[in-house]
Amino acid sequence: MTVNRGVVYVKQGLVEVQSIPFPKLETPHGRKIEHGVILKVVSTNICGSDQHMVRGRTTAPAGLVLGHEITGEVLEVGRDVETLKVGDLVSVPFNVACGRCRTCKEQHTGVCLSVNPSRAGGAYGYVDMGGWIGGQAEYVMVPYADFNLLRFPDSAQAMGKIKDLTCLSDILPTGYHGAVTAGVVPGATVYIAGAGPVGLAAAASARLLGAAVVIVGDVNSARLEHAGKVGFHTVDLSLDATLAEQIEQILGTPEVDCAVDCVGFEARGHGHEGSQIEAPAIVLNSLMEVTRAAGKIGIPGLYVTDDPGAVDDAAKRGSLSVRLGLGWAKSHSFHTGQTPVMKYNRALMQAILWDRINIADVVNVQVISLEQAPEGYSAFDAGVPKKFVIDPHGLLKGAAC
Repeated sequence: MTVNRGVVYVKQGLVEVQSIPFPKLETPHGRKIEHGVILKVVSTNICGSDQHMVRGRTTAPAGLVLGHEITGEVLEVGRDVETLKVGDLVSVPFNVACGRCRTCKEQHTGVCLSVNPSRAGGAYGYVDMGGWIGGQAEYVMVPYADFNLLRFPDSAQAMGKIKDLTCLSDILPTGYHGAVTAGVVPGATVYIAGAGPVGLAAAASARLLGAAVVIVGDVNSARLEHAGKVGFHTVDLSLDATLAEQIEQILGTPEVDCAVDCVGFEARGHGHEGSQIEAPAIVLNSLMEVTRAAGKIGIPGLYVTDDPGAVDDAAKRGSLSVRLGLGWAKSHSFHTGQTPVMKYNRALMQAILWDRINIADVVNVQVISLEQAPEGYSAFDAGVPKKFVIDPHGLLKGAAC
């Protein structure tokens, strides 16, 4: 079998579906391995992190095969794979992790020390993350398969929930990680910055963790309307009323117990005029303003070390004007970095299978074909309130989901 197609980054603003090599059991540098598997991709999602690259806001090279949110069926197993077999349906954490280094053994799989020669941490189809081929394709290779892959216990049951389970590869664990690191507990009041898929996943996670009130803020009215429809309080940051003032209208106080940044470095300012202007530190600073003393702030939103499209030279190097003094004065705790998906995905799988969370409805999953991926990227970039899930082989069409 030699035929494969995938979504390829061509240049700023342009992706194409192209013929790409069929995956082999080897590393990005050509070393043969036997601990990997080749998957037939069942579903693969477009992520906001992909959009950063497509907008030209990273140093991603032309020709990069995109896609780090992958669910698949095992097609071929390496000789060293012991716990998986052909036909198994599996979720792929977006982190590429070896399971053997110190950080992996400590459950910090987002910063594996072995899978990326340039820095800690690897991912599929992403700039500076080790060169691993992305999964917005018909077929993909996953290394260290025994460690990385989450096998669904019943494939037929999983296909019945596949629109929800496809979110296990990234956005649901990422949102959950943001809520957990922000210290969400039963009865908490929570502010979520960003009404995109990760923000809504964080909001749903806060609700799962028992939050009393979950408030979602954005400048995108369509996304806020959807957030309201699925049960969250909302604040419109394109209005001239400040974030604190709008929170006070909901809670009777201008502060929340904890907050989650699901926006990242392409943030825009507040107010009618400011919402059109990029202000990369504004979310972090506003969260410090509205989080109570001794509160926690989770930061799953992406921040990069190199941003060629940034508003100033400092931001191009990832240096932002963060009011750290305010956070220090209020004894805030901050938690940043890639989500260690395996820390959460098995428990979240159970929550999905036993109807404790309806994440596909919350993030408004829309299934598209592989050929429709460029249109999906364009619509997502325009801010539609949808999570685009690519169905390369048409397997989701017949799923009872």
